[in-house]
Amino acid sequence: MTIEQLREIHQARPFAPFRLQLADGNEVEVSHPETLAFHPKNPRSIAVALPNGAVKVIDLLLVTAAHIGYTKPRRKRRK
Repeated sequence: MTIEQLREIHQARPFAPFRLQLADGNEVEVSHPETLAFHPKNPRSIAVALPNGAVKVIDLLLVTAAHIGYTKPRRKRRK
């Protein structure tokens, strides 16, 4: 994935949550535009804030796909 492609997805209005699929099979969810940051000096690197408070730095050459409009599955309510 190129930085231009990712910026287009990230800057879409209205924002749609998306998942980045990585070459190792892992996926990283970007649920809000503020959870993704572009590296100011290295156009191939991004940082994604994870729900547990950690930050994952990703090389864009390792991103194989972006799944746009992804939302977390809702938990069924107990009756």
